[in-house]
Amino acid sequence: MKIEQLLVQHFYNCRKVTLQGMGTFSISPDFVMPKENNRDIVIPEHAILFENNARAIEDDALINFITQQTRKIKPLASGDLDSYLALGKQFLNIGKPFTIEGIGILLKNQQGDLEFTKGVSFQSKIEFSPAALKEKTENPEISFASESKSVRSNKKWILIAILTLVLILTSIGYWYILIRKSNSNSLAVATPLNIDSANNIVVKTDSGNLLQPQKETITDGYTFKLVFMVTTDSFAAVAKMKTLIARNHTVIMYKDDSLKYKLAEPFTLPFSDTSRIKDSLNNYYYKGKAFIELK
Repeated sequence: MKIEQLLVQHFYNCRKVTLQGMGTFSISPDFVMPKENNRDIVIPEHAILFENNARAIEDDALINFITQQTRKIKPLASGDLDSYLALGKQFLNIGKPFTIEGIGILLKNQQGDLEFTKGVSFQSKIEFSPAALKEKTENPEISFASESKSVRSNKKWILIAILTLVLILTSIGYWYILIRKSNSNSLAVATPLNIDSANNIVVKTDSGNLLQPQKETITDGYTFKLVFMVTTDSFAAVAKMKTLIARNHTVIMYKDDSLKYKLAEPFTLPFSDTSRIKDSLNNYYYKGKAFIELK
């Protein structure tokens, strides 16, 4: 049922309704509401009264009624009513009448006040009577209860999906933290490199301790290596090595001459796999810059 119809029904049930930012409609105390089966009675000209009030606030009773009839939560019911009235205010601001079927017509005068003209017979009121609404809600094909069940079912699946996503993200985050912690415990923070008398790379930690040197001549345990970085910047070389080790890569670092440092991944695969390994890692990691060095 439309907001307009619920508004009118509430008005005739309670004999009064307030529209925020507009004013209050009321039924004159002198007017006696006819029985529902008497559809021929016309409401007198002054039976419906309107009090203009631009500061009128939201009618809680109307919101509660909309909530009961639509099974929506109050914020949604309030939003529906506000959207309906906002459209009416747009009509009024451009000089067009705002017609509320079942009550009458509002029109803004030159002073900016709203003027009301009754435009309803009791016939219109009967169409929105509580009995008519009750009959409609009991029809299973158009029942608000059926609609509510569907909405609740959809919300249930959405909630399940959100909870599942949260659990997955939490698990990934927990795993990532454990991996980082494990790697940080096994890898010291490096500062400038030094070369000892035997041409070994010596990495100093913040505490002044020395990590085990990587000797250029030590090649036991692999058949070839994929060189992916050649640089004269010792800081850049150490930072790159730490990053790849943290990602579970096996990395060795050595000096090829007195100026350049090399980073490489060692492999124990047959020599026939060198091209495949180089092409694969170049595609995914090293942007075509890596090359093969044999023992």
